[in-house]
Amino acid sequence: MQALVDSGVVPTTSLSSSSLPGLATTLMDATTDKDPLVHEQIFSALCYLGGQELEEILHACEEYLRQHDKLAYPHRVIILRAMEAVVKGSLSQLDKSTAKVVIFLASNEMTKSKDIIFEWQQAASNVLVAVGRRFINKVMEEVLTKFQPGVLPHYFIVQTFANLSMANGVQILPLSLTACSVANAHAVCPAALQSFSESIQEYLANLDKAPDPTVRRDTFSNEIFSAYEVLFYGWLQSREAKLRLAVVEALGPMTHLLPSEKLEEQLPRLIPGILVLYRKPAEAYYVSKSLCQILEASVNIGSRTLDTQLDTLLNALQLQVMGMESFWIPPLPPNCEGFTFYLYVFHFSMLSLPPPLKDALLK
Repeated sequence: MQALVDSGVVPTTSLSSSSLPGLATTLMDATTDKDPLVHEQIFSALCYLGGQELEEILHACEEYLRQHDKLAYPHRVIILRAMEAVVKGSLSQLDKSTAKVVIFLASNEMTKSKDIIFEWQQAASNVLVAVGRRFINKVMEEVLTKFQPGVLPHYFIVQTFANLSMANGVQILPLSLTACSVANAHAVCPAALQSFSESIQEYLANLDKAPDPTVRRDTFSNEIFSAYEVLFYGWLQSREAKLRLAVVEALGPMTHLLPSEKLEEQLPRLIPGILVLYRKPAEAYYVSKSLCQILEASVNIGSRTLDTQLDTLLNALQLQVMGMESFWIPPLPPNCEGFTFYLYVFHFSMLSLPPPLKDALLK
């Protein structure tokens, strides 16, 4: 702060509470300076002011960004970063009315451009995640207003869902399930649950580097199963191809977090329910990828129920492979990744076979 006073960017006025919004505005005016060092000094000064008067500075930042709609995004990022830091530093003091103002601003900043402008949109998303650590309901309500029927959600909508999941753990799952009952949220809920499940798997795979090494797979199991029931027994039957594919993609990683006894119980319904989708050739790649993940999860828990599904599974898979004669003749076609998943499915199927039957098939 003193460096900015010395350089003349900030006037040498007293830091009374009545002068802080004016000082904040002066600082934000200076974000157009081309010197990166000045940018960092402005960021630090805004954080300092926010520590003095949380509500006043957050409102000043919100008003400035709203009134300076044409301000270039690199300058907006400085202000959004400062807002995130101020919120994180004084979250317990943030009142609900100010939180709502900040949430609305950050949501609009994040989705204002349909193009991906990573630095800008990530900064806005980070503000939402920071506020969401205390006001998760309010953040979710605002984010849901950005979903439109039949329109692919903005990349950072899904990204924010995933980050909120990591920040709030199981708290977000009941909210996600509530969101799943909203018609215009159908497009995003499977994607959000897929991101959540993949994020948790990644987290559990790197517990030695995780901030909370006490997290376990069963921490999320019951909530994931509730979401699974909505997706598998409801939405997988949809006539809307995009929704159906999103559900298929989500179910694969979700099975890795289901309670072991529930996964074992569901396999006689789950595997046939996925295999039947092979009837739609355009969906075969997604079906194979999901099926591979489901079988991997089943093998990981030592499933015995899987044995009863092998005939159905191998017959369906044989029909798929026999219909792909071109894959056996080099060079491989450009979409050979789907064939790779068939091989993985065979691999996990073989793992579940009793040794005598496995030996007979390999001869």
